[in-house]
Formats: sequence, C-alpha cells, structure tokens
Amino acid sequence: MAKGVLPFVPVSERIEIVRHITYVDSVYEETVPDKINAWQHLGFHCIFKGDDWRGTEKGRRLEREFGQVGVEVVYFPYTASTSSTKLRLALEIANESELRRGSSDAG
Repeated sequence: MAKGVLPFVPVSERIEIVRHITYVDSVYEETVPDKINAWQHLGFHCIFKGDDWRGTEKGRRLEREFGQVGVEVVYFPYTASTSSTKLRLALEIANESELRRGSSDAG
C-alpha cells in the first residue's frame, strides 16, 4: 500500500498473473521501497520503471544508486491514457451499483 490505497487486485493474485507469463523466470514480491534491497536479494542486471520517473529526483537517485553497482535502469513508456485512479473510480461506481441492486433484490 505504498500509495496509501489498497490495490484492487491483491498482491498474491498479481504475482500469479506475472508468474504465468511465458518470459518470466521468477517473481519477487518487493516489500520495502528501497530497490537496492531487492537487488541485494536477486542480483539483477537491469531494472524497469515507467518513464514518468525519467528526469525526476526519484529517477536520478535510482540511476545513481544502480549505476554504482552496474545495474541499468530501463524506462518503459508511461501509459498516460491508462489512469489507475480512473480505473479505481470506475470499479467503485460499478461496485456501488451492484450493492444497490443487491439490496433492492433482498427487499
């Protein structure tokens, strides 16, 4: 809950989704925000972030820290058209609608 909001799809389910992708060898659940901690456990050679991190203080810090241990930071294009906030709102509205329908069916 790094952003202060519970994820709609629980971590255990997201891990299973990723685990079943053909090109994935293993899945690591990050439990602390320090990415170097994950590297110390796994010893990877590159890390992937959305390019909304590029040029930010967080991104520059990530590049500095991983540059010191020989890890490349690779940026994926940020999908500005896919807003997790909008998805969460749509799901909340759908859930409220379903709850209202269920309560009217019970009466």
